[in-house]
Amino acid sequence: MRGLGVRSQESGVSSGAGVPRAASLCVGAGIAGAPHAAPLRIEVDLMPAISDVADVLVGHAQDDVARTGCTVLLFGDGATAGVDVRGGAPGSRETDLLAPAATVQQIHALLFSGGSAFGLAAASGVMRWLYERGVGFDAGVARVPIVPAAVIFDLAFSQNGRWPDAEAGYAACDAAVPSVSEGAVGAGSGATVGKVLGLKAAMKGGIGSWSETLSDGTVVGALAVVNAFGDILAADGTIIAGARLPAGGFADARQVLRRPLPTAEQSASVFNTTLVAVATNAQLSKAECTRLAQMAQDGLARAICPTHTPVDGDIVFAVSKGTHMAPPLMALGTVAADVVSEAIRRAVRRRSD
Repeated sequence: MRGLGVRSQESGVSSGAGVPRAASLCVGAGIAGAPHAAPLRIEVDLMPAISDVADVLVGHAQDDVARTGCTVLLFGDGATAGVDVRGGAPGSRETDLLAPAATVQQIHALLFSGGSAFGLAAASGVMRWLYERGVGFDAGVARVPIVPAAVIFDLAFSQNGRWPDAEAGYAACDAAVPSVSEGAVGAGSGATVGKVLGLKAAMKGGIGSWSETLSDGTVVGALAVVNAFGDILAADGTIIAGARLPAGGFADARQVLRRPLPTAEQSASVFNTTLVAVATNAQLSKAECTRLAQMAQDGLARAICPTHTPVDGDIVFAVSKGTHMAPPLMALGTVAADVVSEAIRRAVRRRSD
């Protein structure tokens, strides 16, 4: 490992949908050989989150000095999944096997990571953690854990080649719990938003999560890693985080993009991405998960402007932990888009707390 001093989230508390509660989490050095730091206690409101879907655990590991990290979602013995990639600059692995016609029917974890393409190595640690526990696709001679992954570009803050690797992915699995810490954690540690004027005018991004429980017991949750080129918008369209003007206030990417940008500002804003996981307890096929991911992309368009750009690697994964008879996909997709937009907004609101 290349000196990544990672701290991991640990908690013994569980989440309840729709009921905000406070919990104290103790986080400390989570990787052998990493620089030791005294444990840090942070307060976490147990608001609705993706972990309200049964058998979904979330873990973070990060390097606070290098401002990078990774986040893992574990799905027990497996989950059906689909994906929709709309950004022009994605970094990912194992997305092709999520196509409805592909042979493998379930995944066992999802990994979101900083470090750009280097950070994809963290998925190897997730695979090792699952393999040691006998979780994976039965290939006859071995069980092979299926771990799709996607990354954000946060290398502007990297120090001496420090980015998440296999050890960080393993630590995130060790830290996985049925609740979600938001803001400056895991894959969101070095995230920024509002880069139309370059990094100097950007604001901090991060991780956010939200869920909704329907009257029939169906749960739809989302987790977002928000590292967008665009501004983050409230439900009424006002900017809540984005490119800032020297004199104060927001530049508004919609207006800035209507005039020529200096070359330096263009080159400084080319590495971005919003990563989203949507999970539900509704029973869905791979084709239905794919459609759910496509519909959930509307949540990005409502909360980020502009989104799905040539310089964003926007990806939405949709996962079914199928224990509940599914309502119409029209309803599921509509709720998913709303949950995604709220998760994105929480990422910047919690980061600013």
